[in-house]
Amino acid sequence: MKLGIITHVPHCLLQKQYMAYAPYVREMNLWLKYVDEVEIVAPLAKVSDQVIDVAYEHRNLWFSKIPSIQFTSAKSSLLSLYKLPIIIYKIYKACKKADHIHLRCPGNIGLLGCLVQIFFPHKPKTAKYAGNWDPKAKQPWSYRFQKWILNNPFLTRNIQVLVYGQWEKQSKNIVPFFTATYSQSEILPLEKKRLDTTINFIFVGTLSVGKNPLYAIQLVEKLYQKGFDVQLHLCGEGNQRTILEDYIKQQRLQNCVQLTGNLSKEQLKNKYLQSHFVILASASEGWPKAIAEGMFWGCVPLASPVSCVPDMIGNGSRGIVLNGDIVVDLIEILKIMKNESQYQKMSMKSLKWSQHFTTTKFESEIKGIIKKNN
Repeated sequence: MKLGIITHVPHCLLQKQYMAYAPYVREMNLWLKYVDEVEIVAPLAKVSDQVIDVAYEHRNLWFSKIPSIQFTSAKSSLLSLYKLPIIIYKIYKACKKADHIHLRCPGNIGLLGCLVQIFFPHKPKTAKYAGNWDPKAKQPWSYRFQKWILNNPFLTRNIQVLVYGQWEKQSKNIVPFFTATYSQSEILPLEKKRLDTTINFIFVGTLSVGKNPLYAIQLVEKLYQKGFDVQLHLCGEGNQRTILEDYIKQQRLQNCVQLTGNLSKEQLKNKYLQSHFVILASASEGWPKAIAEGMFWGCVPLASPVSCVPDMIGNGSRGIVLNGDIVVDLIEILKIMKNESQYQKMSMKSLKWSQHFTTTKFESEIKGIIKKNN
């Protein structure tokens, strides 16, 4: 079977291997175990971040380079419109050759893939919608348009659309799904995380406005000002780094807030093991891996109520749903920090829930989907 992957994820070629963002590639490598050939249609970048990029694992892999597109300004929009014909042609060509079409959404390339797949109603297809599927979420028109196409069984046939969370009034195309980082074999007995020592918080993700790392800093800042022995590690890179560095200096938080940059999977695991809380006050998410990963290692999550996050944290039984009001959120965090018994219960509930979603289970589900569709 030949799998055709349509994605916006930037790739790079290093030592004759195609590489891309590690969480995405690790997931795709599980899909590739069950196919004979694969063609990837995606943008090709010139450089690689070797800390967070990994290579595909497949002997019969072809890469079809397409230009990246964006519509953030008049100039970029005009350039992108100029590029559209070649992108659509390459997507169409890959879909025609593929035995199974796999779309990665949301994104501009995913949107084009959604449109092109309409012309292949009889081919087996899957789409991984890695964003917020909540029908009530306020999102760009392109995201809403992709969701409408994928959810429409007349336009989009013979497909399973994997989405995060369970939502009412969805078509037969939609399949609630999950993602995973760690395998069943990695589950080990963990020591209880005590609160009579330095209390560690961790943020993992892009340092961008959407991920709201500044709010994580401000929460820990308030605790620090109240005399608590706290530490926050922000793991990731992004265009907000300079702004965050300036804020840390201005507020004299160098002793309690550290920017680590991007870390490898093993380095992150060690950070999670040392942390008591994982914070993500994000404005938009699908299945926030940082939250699920932190919970896997016993961190109590502090997260905004977007997408399936409330379900992930048991509507407050496994963590704290952030209100966005720093005074209100601080009160809830202090309740847990001052009650070690309650903290331990939440930590254990988080661990048990997250460890149910392993790569072992994930691979088994993927294998079932591929066999069902082919």
